[in-house]
Amino acid sequence: MAQLYTENYFRNLASEERRTFNKSLDSIILESNQAYAQFDIFLSHSYLDKEVITGVGIELGRMGYKVYIDWVIDQNLSRKQVNKQTVETLRKRMSSCKCLYYATSSNSSSSKWMPWELGFMDGKKDKCAILPINTSGYTKQTFQGQEYLSVYPYVVKELSDKNVNILWIVETPTKYIDFDSWLIGRKPYERNSRI
Repeated sequence: MAQLYTENYFRNLASEERRTFNKSLDSIILESNQAYAQFDIFLSHSYLDKEVITGVGIELGRMGYKVYIDWVIDQNLSRKQVNKQTVETLRKRMSSCKCLYYATSSNSSSSKWMPWELGFMDGKKDKCAILPINTSGYTKQTFQGQEYLSVYPYVVKELSDKNVNILWIVETPTKYIDFDSWLIGRKPYERNSRI
């Protein structure tokens, strides 16, 4: 059964990793990504969700994806001051990513950068998906985003027969495709079963 990710799941993952390896949140993600000039996923998010986003980075990294998180990879960027250098760095990074995940949370609606990142990537590559992060702990299967977010597909996970998480890109409960296929240009298609 497919389900949305929860905030607690990502917090626990980040906390477990930090306890196990006694490392900072930044270094956990940086180590798995630092050798890459090109990334699979640009993770658009609110910096206020740093711990949760660390869990997202860990989860996606364990699944084999290269994830760009600005405060990890480009630590010199200023989130508080908008200048040409910050904008150019983000444009360059988004251009080197295959897609964008827009991580929704209780803090994402106050982000000034997230809508800009989504608009830029949508116009550049038309490869954007919403990563709903459920705050209630209830792992329902569907997501209905606010206004403009509802036009984008969203991400769910499902445990396969081989006990491996698979990511799905979902347009409707009966129109979806696995993330790897979507990443190389295939579109979600209508199916007989619901995700």
